[in-house]
Amino acid sequence: MVKKIRRIPKVVKKLYRKDFYHEPGTLPGTIIIDENADYPTIYLIDYQPNKFIRKQVETPEECIPYLDTQSVSWVDVQGLGNKDILERLGKVFELHPLVLEDVVNMGERPKVEDYEDQLLIIARMVVPKERICGFYSEQVSFVLGKNYLLTVQEEPEHDCLENVRIRIERGKGIIRKQGADYLAYTLLDAIIDGFFPVLELYGDRLEELEEEVIFKPTRQTLQQIYQIRRELLQLRRAIWPQRDAISTLIRDRSELITEDVRIYLRDCYDHTVQVMDMVETYRELSSGLMDVYLSAVSNKMNEIMKLLTVVSSIFIPLTFVAGIYGMNFNTEKSPYNMPELNWYWGYPICLAVMAAIAAGLLFFFWRRGWLTNSSGIKSD
Repeated sequence: MVKKIRRIPKVVKKLYRKDFYHEPGTLPGTIIIDENADYPTIYLIDYQPNKFIRKQVETPEECIPYLDTQSVSWVDVQGLGNKDILERLGKVFELHPLVLEDVVNMGERPKVEDYEDQLLIIARMVVPKERICGFYSEQVSFVLGKNYLLTVQEEPEHDCLENVRIRIERGKGIIRKQGADYLAYTLLDAIIDGFFPVLELYGDRLEELEEEVIFKPTRQTLQQIYQIRRELLQLRRAIWPQRDAISTLIRDRSELITEDVRIYLRDCYDHTVQVMDMVETYRELSSGLMDVYLSAVSNKMNEIMKLLTVVSSIFIPLTFVAGIYGMNFNTEKSPYNMPELNWYWGYPICLAVMAAIAAGLLFFFWRRGWLTNSSGIKSD
């Protein structure tokens, strides 16, 4: 029996909403179906240099006539909400039980596995959210055969592969002159390139937070920095094994991938390295912003404490003078006479002396530079 063992933390849950793992002792090849998953929709694209077919099929068995032809067939399954359809899909494509398990169960680490006449590729696709900093993340599985490519997506709503479909339909480039391995490369390249718009959003947001941290840091600023660091960590966890997977495709000599396509995969590998560099750079920037935030808050607190100390220092001598003249001792018969108590102008003179002391202290503090905001941080 397979069951959900634990809930994913709130931040991670937004990125990997269907991340499950098996109960210890579960049989290999067991399929986990999420009760909230979308019903599978199967799309078929079959093409040659002078031929193109794109349609939605109702059952997996409708794809059988296209699998043994010389044309390239791309079967795209969107949604994982029906176990029967997925098992029938495995029979149509003669998938190994472990392949079907990896394809259906979300949360797999990006990887490449060779099954002689089939090549399994697990990738993670990210799509930026509109108008806000963040992204949707889902697993995309590839099963590459001689003349066909099976892709399985977690959700149909978030997809960065539409441009590839348009290129095939309109015959742009050389994609319709190449085999299924070139189609797999094209889709992988589109998935890797999908990381750049997401990282661009994070770059813009980090610039805004940098100004906010320096001039007006708040508790919400710290929360946003922490959230960005967590999300950048998820991006790093997605792109790092993806780089290793593409490196495996280049290094291993699978018969399903030609030498010409391996050359293109090198460019895809370079893109993954660029994405990794950007992710690491933004993570360092976010860590630096957190240090700057803590320094800014500390400097702001120091300025407040300095202001309070100055005010206290001014009132200390004033309190001393007021305390002396507030004792009201009758000293007429005492050798320690306090004649100021009987002066006609004693009260205003005392106030004038206290004002002069306060002004003198303020002038002294100003000359020493203690009244200026040396940190340059504006207080609320």
